[in-house]
Amino acid sequence: MNLTKTLRLLLPLLGSSLLASAQLMQPKTTFTRADSLRGGQPAERTCYDINYYHLDVKLDVANKSISGSNLFRFTATRDFTRLQFDLFANLKVDKVTYHGQPLAFTREANAVFVTFPAPIKQGTRDEFTVTYSGQPTIAKKAPWDGGMVFTQDAKGQPFVATACQGVGASIWWPCKDQQADEVDSMLISIAVPQGLKDVSNGRLRGTKKLAGGYTRYDWAVSNPINNYDVALNVANYAHFSDVYQGENGPLTLDYWVLPEDLDKAKKQFAANVKPMLKSMEYWFGPYPWHKDGYKLVQAPHLGMEHQSAVAYGNKFQNGYLGRDRSNTGWGDKFDFIIIHESGHEWFGNNITTKDIADMWVHESFTCYSEGLFVENNYGKQAGQEYLHGQRRNISNDGPIIGPYGVNKEGSGDMYDKGASLLNMVRTAINDDAKWRGILRGLGKTFYHQTVTGQQIIDYINRESGHDFSKVFAQYLQHGELPVLEMRLEKGQLLGRWVASVPGFDLPVRLRTKGGEYKFVTPTTKWAALDLPGATRENVEVDTFNYYCGVLMD
Repeated sequence: MNLTKTLRLLLPLLGSSLLASAQLMQPKTTFTRADSLRGGQPAERTCYDINYYHLDVKLDVANKSISGSNLFRFTATRDFTRLQFDLFANLKVDKVTYHGQPLAFTREANAVFVTFPAPIKQGTRDEFTVTYSGQPTIAKKAPWDGGMVFTQDAKGQPFVATACQGVGASIWWPCKDQQADEVDSMLISIAVPQGLKDVSNGRLRGTKKLAGGYTRYDWAVSNPINNYDVALNVANYAHFSDVYQGENGPLTLDYWVLPEDLDKAKKQFAANVKPMLKSMEYWFGPYPWHKDGYKLVQAPHLGMEHQSAVAYGNKFQNGYLGRDRSNTGWGDKFDFIIIHESGHEWFGNNITTKDIADMWVHESFTCYSEGLFVENNYGKQAGQEYLHGQRRNISNDGPIIGPYGVNKEGSGDMYDKGASLLNMVRTAINDDAKWRGILRGLGKTFYHQTVTGQQIIDYINRESGHDFSKVFAQYLQHGELPVLEMRLEKGQLLGRWVASVPGFDLPVRLRTKGGEYKFVTPTTKWAALDLPGATRENVEVDTFNYYCGVLMD
């Protein structure tokens, strides 16, 4: 058809997104057996349910090496004699011990296969221990490329941390390295040289002096935790604390920072943490790790959502390293890393996807939580402006959902485009109380669970009373934006969606200039749109809240 006039064609600006530059999001079209071993769910993984870990390692800072063991306590989900755990091939499996005896094992890529001397029967609770050592991968650009960071503070003392989302926890410790099966609880024991402290997840159970000038820090995690959240943070930390009166009662707040940054940290954390918790609890429900408390830990990288020990490296300033990603001014009013990474305590940690292909659940909701934080503190219009401004970071370069079973996430648009998608769903529901109930209901329904992205979509559909399946499919499975095409015939406004998903049917708001918005629901077939008095010059589409293209014939 001859499209003669453009009302507005909302195309993405090519502003650079610091988030989208992550190594996690690099394109990959060819997958290997190693990718399937890392991302798949073969019988050797699904045959056992992991119940408990005791990770007990010694950090040799001078040699940038680690050594130690991990106890695997599990329940057999079926009869088996062989299972898989994971450890990067550059780290040595010294031995695998079962009931005091060594077990035979083989290695393939970064997977390790253990053979037991007799069948382990379904329902049996059992355990084995992996002893390992070596020099772990050093991250070149943490937290994006994954590995360990060895650096120094301003006084020349060691400053060490881990960050391994995407690449996997097995880059530095042996585990069942996938997201579908979270361990129920664990003990993290990290031995560090004298003068240093380790801060890991959970609560500090105690410390113990060891031979050779080492001190071991024992951190007990009382809740389920995904592998990539397990962290060590090692420095000559200073500590201060506070309490937040949360929905589930007093919540301990513990802060660990370099001594030279103590004064800046006290000011910055006081200004951001409690307002963050107030907003997140209002929208998403109670802080999900009450038993383990909330910690903010200074790290030698930008930040990561390590459960109950959020890593922080935003240099005690507002914005994203001082920059407002939305370019609206609202992003200058809060510390991006505190808000975003803490938001993952609800989406990413409380609700964890079984496959990293559905990482959009983590990032879309958490990016959206930034806009909700702005709304909670400055009003709904401000929050909407922030979310609208973040569209400048969208690339529309491909599907947000990645390929399943090969440990690969989708496009980096899962952040800002995903947040825009959620805001459109909220707008279409047109009931903010119901929307808040849906968000809180997600946290309650899927509390401490691993999920698929489809489960999240199904829940939103059910609780909203509207089937948004085709809307999610368009924005998550296709890079192209849907376009609302309109034309006038004999004074009647006609419209249709042009979209990659057949039958795409997003309700959208239209008005004549100066009038009130009203909802219409075009499909992919031409049909009349109920907008009396429409002309080519006066039809307005709510492209402030809807991220789509608009064309008028």
